[in-house]
Amino acid sequence: MKSHTRIKIPAGFWAGIDQLGIAPHDVVRKARLPLTIITDPVVTTDQYFAIWQAYSELNDDTAEGIIKLTTVFETAHYPPAVLATYHARDYRDALKRMARYKQLCPPESLRITEEGEYCTIELDWLCTEQPGPPMLVGITLAFLLELGRRGTGKPLKARFVEFSHSMGDIQALEAYFGCNIRIGANCNRLTLHRGDLDLPFVSYNEELLEILTPVLDKSLDEQQSSRSITEMVKWIMKRSLAGGRPDIQTVASELGMSDRTLQRRLTDEGTSFKHLLTQVRHELAREYLADPSFDIKEVAFMIGYEDQNSFYRAFRIWEGDTPSNWRTEHLDTNSTN
Repeated sequence: MKSHTRIKIPAGFWAGIDQLGIAPHDVVRKARLPLTIITDPVVTTDQYFAIWQAYSELNDDTAEGIIKLTTVFETAHYPPAVLATYHARDYRDALKRMARYKQLCPPESLRITEEGEYCTIELDWLCTEQPGPPMLVGITLAFLLELGRRGTGKPLKARFVEFSHSMGDIQALEAYFGCNIRIGANCNRLTLHRGDLDLPFVSYNEELLEILTPVLDKSLDEQQSSRSITEMVKWIMKRSLAGGRPDIQTVASELGMSDRTLQRRLTDEGTSFKHLLTQVRHELAREYLADPSFDIKEVAFMIGYEDQNSFYRAFRIWEGDTPSNWRTEHLDTNSTN
């Protein structure tokens, strides 16, 4: 999903890297951005990624840069959206608030799943198809654990951490997270012990939350109402289709609204959940079939079909041809251009 998203870099970021002996001016110069960004820190997604990449390159090791900045970042420098998580009732409440209010400061997006003895938090990206720099990925997941440690006052350990790209000194990261780390995974994910989520926060501040929560919720509502709900729904569908067919309740929950409200919003925009699901499957089918590295059976699974025959029937309706014929024709056309 393309977007002209504007991201505000918290002042604490510049203060944090300065404490580490890295001059903010050096980061901005290396990112090839105007120095005014330090005092007027509103950037595009591409600029935001460039800043994190520059910070990474100014560190000797990615893992070292992750651990240093995560631990040196002072709580007093947290922006309001993060401050609301630090003063939550318990670790679970903090993580839920983090996932919700992260929407106010994209491009990171967090998906939390509790099952059995574990809680998994998967990192994804809003409003961009471009994956974030490894340094930003590591900082984001490390901060979620750091939040729990600071809030509970306990030396919590993760259960498992997965990264899609190389992260430097893995032993240093394993020592920080207190668990095994897998590199080369198909996602970036932090797995926590579910029992830790019940731990109360010593930093719990009910009065402050009563002030912050309504303000943040209002800002989030205003931001969401200004976006096309159709585009947001399609984006959520695209990232969750491989795990099965997404239902309206799940998508609505991720958007922080009821399924009835979502139905109404989609109707107002002249569409429906069922229509968007079909549209997303069609778009992704064409995209995946254009890549010869994907087997057709694999394509069917990635767009939410349990069997290949169902996919074949649907694709005939969309394109008037079989997936294999469409692929052959498409690849032949591209090779002659």
